[in-house]
Amino acid sequence: MIVVTTNTLEGKRIAEYKGIVAGEAILGANLFRDLFASIRDIVGGRSGAYERVLNDARQTAIAEMTDKAERLGANAVIGVDLDYETVGTNGSMLMVTAAGTAVRVE
Repeated sequence: MIVVTTNTLEGKRIAEYKGIVAGEAILGANLFRDLFASIRDIVGGRSGAYERVLNDARQTAIAEMTDKAERLGANAVIGVDLDYETVGTNGSMLMVTAAGTAVRVE
């Protein structure tokens, strides 16, 4: 599965548009509280543990999106956009969304 942020694929022809696909991952407040309580590797204002959790959430959202694209018969997703939003009471959860257009390329 090819996944790109661009609206075209160089050297490939889009044969069919299958539709919009999206994947989401939501991280709850308890995860953040537990994560911050156990962070030991803060260096220069960055937290490797926190970054790993966000990376896992992003990868989960992308995997969900590509699974939906495959079920539609697509072999690529173009125009992918990644969004990070706070949701829930007082922004207690973080949602990562990956969305794009499922296509069949030749």
